[in-house]
Amino acid sequence: MSTWAVVVAAGRGERAGLGENKVFYCLGGVSVLSRALRALRESALFDGCVLVLAAHDRAAYEALCAREGRCPLVREIAEGGETRQASVLNGLRALPEDCEIVAIHDAARPFVTADILSRSIELARQTGSGVACAPVVDTIKEVEADGRVKTLDRERLRAAQTPQTFRRAEIVRAAEEAEQNGWSATDDADLYERCWGRVTLFTAPESPGNIKLTTREDFMREESAFRVGMGFDAHRLVEERKLVLCGVNVPCERGLDGHSDADVAVHALMDAILGALGLGDIGRHFPDSDNAYRGISSMLLLARVMRMVEERGWRVANADVTIVAQRPKLAPYIEEMRRNIAEALGVAVDCANIKATTTERMGYEGRGEGISAQAVVLLAKGSV
Repeated sequence: MSTWAVVVAAGRGERAGLGENKVFYCLGGVSVLSRALRALRESALFDGCVLVLAAHDRAAYEALCAREGRCPLVREIAEGGETRQASVLNGLRALPEDCEIVAIHDAARPFVTADILSRSIELARQTGSGVACAPVVDTIKEVEADGRVKTLDRERLRAAQTPQTFRRAEIVRAAEEAEQNGWSATDDADLYERCWGRVTLFTAPESPGNIKLTTREDFMREESAFRVGMGFDAHRLVEERKLVLCGVNVPCERGLDGHSDADVAVHALMDAILGALGLGDIGRHFPDSDNAYRGISSMLLLARVMRMVEERGWRVANADVTIVAQRPKLAPYIEEMRRNIAEALGVAVDCANIKATTTERMGYEGRGEGISAQAVVLLAKGSV
């Protein structure tokens, strides 16, 4: 007789506001779904797994497998239903006949430990059910229909999690009876209770970490709160070009050569931001082979990079840009540059530092052949 898992990944995850099924979202370069499947596989407790997916997510799952590798534990894929309850039943029906114990687990709980899984399975073998739970830390109020409020004893309360593990025959019967009778349950243990009575709960030391990723804030907490990026750029000084630095036209007999307006300082800043996002560099997003960017203002390109920042749930905390030029003297224009950059980044002026230096006539900057710039940026999670 074998032990299997049913991993439920068919939800829409709308509360997460990620624009996709949240289980495909990457945390630290690995999707939530892959993390959950890896936890089950590395526990070495399961003979196989049924993955429950919505039909419209099959292509996304195949793309995930191509990118992150196919989990060998997944032996069957079942189609999701209109509700989680229906999805679980579809998963249960896809189990092999020799399955004795089944652990039902939400893919949105990717940090489950081998200890939690093991205890859940052992209790199911002994008693028919093993349901992971965590103590309730908030004071819970029950509001009656007439508005009266009753305070519940939180010492007697538990927050149910997954895995919820059962003898396969018993949970299948409970789920099918619920379908026949039109019962709607809050979780799998609720169905088991209705059919078989008492369920066995356990609280493992790790249970508070066995969180379910539900809202955007949950994902932000699990990701690094900050990212740092560094950028560098250099352009040659040539005749018959305007010198544009941080969106400011600086009077000079020569300007910087480039496909766009060649604003070397903004280019370094964009590279720093893209680096912090892990999105390559400006050449990847705005190639000089594309005539759409010929002569374009780099401040417009910076606005596009800032949209990438916002779309991924980040914001600029501060930026520091150093412009290296022997001439012209840039001190009279620094404050205007700071204001331009601060507005573009959506930060206060004191969070956008611009400074200029020379190389004491050394190198191409010192000989007046070109200008270089370096930038460092700090991104923080969430909005201000």
